[in-house]
Amino acid sequence: MSNLTNSLYNLRQMDDLADQDTLIHRIHPLVKLLLTLFYLIVVVSFDRYEIIRLIPLCFYPLIVFSLAELPLAPLAKKILIVQPFIIGAGVLNPLFDSQTVVFAGLTFSRGWLTFISIFIKSSLTVAATLLLIATTGMHRLAAALRLLRIPRLFVLQLLLTYRYISVLGEEANRLFRAYSLRAPRQKGVHHRAWGSLAGQLLLRTLDRAQRVYQAMALRGFTGEYFSGAPPRLRLADLLYLILWAAFFLLVRFVDIPSLLGSLLIGASA
Repeated sequence: MSNLTNSLYNLRQMDDLADQDTLIHRIHPLVKLLLTLFYLIVVVSFDRYEIIRLIPLCFYPLIVFSLAELPLAPLAKKILIVQPFIIGAGVLNPLFDSQTVVFAGLTFSRGWLTFISIFIKSSLTVAATLLLIATTGMHRLAAALRLLRIPRLFVLQLLLTYRYISVLGEEANRLFRAYSLRAPRQKGVHHRAWGSLAGQLLLRTLDRAQRVYQAMALRGFTGEYFSGAPPRLRLADLLYLILWAAFFLLVRFVDIPSLLGSLLIGASA
């Protein structure tokens, strides 16, 4: 039950982070959404053996994180949650790609390069997505999606799922608390009670969803979720988009680490 409570707290914490007023938070939501999508495309476009060239792309999440004045611990924990899945997806690569390669004076399987590449790419994409949510908020992201002419039904489904998943969590938390009060010495839920608890949770969820819909209908809901007028696009927003997009293109088409290494070797010589 404590894990469920912590999950609900972490979900609300992302909304609290998005309500801050910093340089990054004031950037237009559409600009941040387009820039994040472009960043994800650039990250995954690198070859599976290109590791060093991915290093300059780390500057984007680091700089955005610093300018947005976000706490490190909550975001780091969310990134670490997906790491076991990433490791599980790439840990067998050294077995399937056993051809050896020399890297930094060491000889090892090329599968380790693909594993490290998958790990770095996944970490960067997850970090960029979390930063987008933590600096924008789901309501502003929904407005940005509508500006991109994303179908209304898809945006509404995404928004309501994110908005009311906490309601489902609260119902489950209340149900488990009632169960624990009736079985104070029991750890967890007995397997004989799994079916009845799942059925009760389904019935309570349907009833709560019906009440939520009735409340929305009484407030004039007709299928379109209005989150207010979108902010105007400023010159600073365009400059933010152009500068970061130019940096991503530079990293993609120019081998910056090798160029800096050759310059340093030439300077030392």
